[in-house]
Amino acid sequence: MPYQRNADLPKNVRDNLPKHGQEIYRKAFNSACEQYDEEERAHKVAWSAVKTTYEKSDGEWKRKD
Repeated sequence: MPYQRNADLPKNVRDNLPKHGQEIYRKAFNSACEQYDEEERAHKVAWSAVKTTYEKSDGEWKRKD
């Protein structure tokens, strides 16, 4: 199930990631949904994509330097 808007993302993604991180997640998830037939795998791909630009520090997602 692709996400059309950031507002459609799962609550934990919306509540924890900054807007740019949400956009990365949504685009990666949607792309993975087209490629794979498993939603769980698409979520893993999306989190991996986020982690290339962001890292969790002190409980918050921050952009890598």
